[in-house]
Amino acid sequence: MQDSVLVDRQASYQNPMGGIPAEQSQCVPGRERQALVRVLQSYSQLVKPKIIALLLMTTAGAMWMAGNTDPFRFFITLLGGGMAAAAANVINMVYDTDIDRMMERTRHRPLPSGRIRARDALIFSGILALTAFGLLAIFTNLLAAGLAMSGILVYVGVYTHWLKRSSTQNIVIGGAAGAIPPLVGWAATTGELSWAAWVMFAIIFLWTPPHFWALAILKREDYARAGVPMLPVVAGERLTAAQILLYALLMVPVSLLLVYPLGMLGSFYLSAAALLGSLLVWKAVQLLQDPCDRDRAASLFTFANLYLLLLCGAMGLDRWSLTHILWSQATASLQGIYTTLIALAS
Repeated sequence: MQDSVLVDRQASYQNPMGGIPAEQSQCVPGRERQALVRVLQSYSQLVKPKIIALLLMTTAGAMWMAGNTDPFRFFITLLGGGMAAAAANVINMVYDTDIDRMMERTRHRPLPSGRIRARDALIFSGILALTAFGLLAIFTNLLAAGLAMSGILVYVGVYTHWLKRSSTQNIVIGGAAGAIPPLVGWAATTGELSWAAWVMFAIIFLWTPPHFWALAILKREDYARAGVPMLPVVAGERLTAAQILLYALLMVPVSLLLVYPLGMLGSFYLSAAALLGSLLVWKAVQLLQDPCDRDRAASLFTFANLYLLLLCGAMGLDRWSLTHILWSQATASLQGIYTTLIALAS
C-alpha cells in the first residue's frame, strides 16, 4: 500500500498538471518541427527546383542582355517567373501521377508516394500562378505577366496533356514552354519582344531535345514501362543520338546570331558560345559513336545543363564593361605571345 502511494506521489511530482508525461510533452514540439520540415521538403520537390533554377538563368541572361539596371525589377521578374514555372511543374506532377508510380526515377515523388494529396497540390499551384501574375503585372508589365501564364498553358496543355503520351516529338514541340522564360525577362525589361528575344527563344528550343533525349536514353526502360513514347523507346538509341547531333549543330549558329547580325553581344560571348557549342557537338558525336553507352549519355546530359548556365552567364559578362577591358588585354597578350613564338621559330 505504501509502495503504491509512493509511486502515485512520484508520478504527481513528475507531471503535476496531469495528461502527457513531462518528458513525453517535451518531445512533441520536436516531432511537430520534423513533420513541418518533411511537408516543406515535399512541396519543394513538387515544384522541381533544379529545373526552375535552370529556367531562371535563361531569364536572367535575357535581362542582362536587354540592359536591365533595376535590381528590384530583376528580383521581381525572377520571383514571378519562378512561381509561374513552379505552378506548371506542380500541375504536371498531378497529371502524371499515374505514370510516375510506374517509373523508378519518379515513384518516390510527393504525389505518387502519397505525401501530398492532388487537391492540395492543385490549390498550391493556383496560388503560385495567381501570385506570379500579380507580381509581374504590377511591378513589370502585362506582357511579361501574360507570357509567364502562356508558359504554364503550353507546358500543361501542349506538352503534358496532348503530346507527352502520344508523340515522339513531345519534347520538341512541348519544349517551347521552356523557351518562354527568356521572353518574360526581355519583356519585363523592355516592354516588348525584339529579334534578340526570339533568338534566345530559339536557342532554348533547340537546346531542349539534346538535353532531354540524353536523359531519355538513360531512363529508356522507365519510359517504356510507363508507356511514354519518348524517342529512344520508339525509334531506338541510334536514331535518337543522330537527332541530338542534328539539334546541337543547328543550335550553335543560332547562338551566334546575337553577335552577328543583331550586334547585341561582343567578342567575349562569341568566343564562349563557339567553345561551348563545339564541346556540346563533340559530346553528341561521341554519343552517336556508341548510342547505348550510358556513361556518354549521362556526360552529354550533364554538359547540356552546364552549357546553358555558362552561355547565359557569358551573356551577362559580355554586357559588363570590365569584361571587355580584361578580354581585350588577354587577347592582346595572346597575340603578343603568338607573334614572339612565330618570330623565334623563323
